[in-house]
Formats: sequence, C-alpha cells, structure tokens
Amino acid sequence: MTIKWSFAAQIDYWSNIEYLENEWSENEVRNFINSVDHSIKLLERNNIFFSKTQYKNVFKIVVVKQISLYYQINNDTIILLRFWNNFQNLSNFKLQ
Repeated sequence: MTIKWSFAAQIDYWSNIEYLENEWSENEVRNFINSVDHSIKLLERNNIFFSKTQYKNVFKIVVVKQISLYYQINNDTIILLRFWNNFQNLSNFKLQ
C-alpha cells in the first residue's frame, strides 16, 4: 500500500505540530509525530479498517486521544484526508 496525503491532511498535521510547539513541550511534539507514524505504518502494512464513518469509504483511526485521522482506501493507495481534533464540533468537519 502506498500513502498519499491530501492537502487538508498536510495542513492539519502541521497545524497540530505548530500548536504543540507553542503550547506544550518538545516531548509532546515528538509523541504526536511518533503516534502518526505508527498509525500510518499500521494502515500501510496490515490494511486494517478502523472505525467506519458516515462518509462512504472513509474510516477513522484515533492517533492520540485528542486527534483522529480520517482516511480512504482506493485500490492500493491509502489517502490521508484529515487530522481532526476530537474535541471540536463534528458538525464543522469537512473532508476537503
């Protein structure tokens, strides 16, 4: 499986890192990055489907308690769609 990052996922990822750098310690930044890497490796190696969502062919994996990764599988490609803060109002959630 190959991994492809959507533009929104890239923005979300770097925004989360920036927030952690500004509000928390370097350790939390490293933990978040390691958790994302681990989650992606799980998806890449095992083709595991995590929680289904209300969106067609979109699944969710909790990366850390505060952040979930929404992704889609198209043939041999896993598309990372969004990193979403679980404490935000889900009615504001948009995939793109």
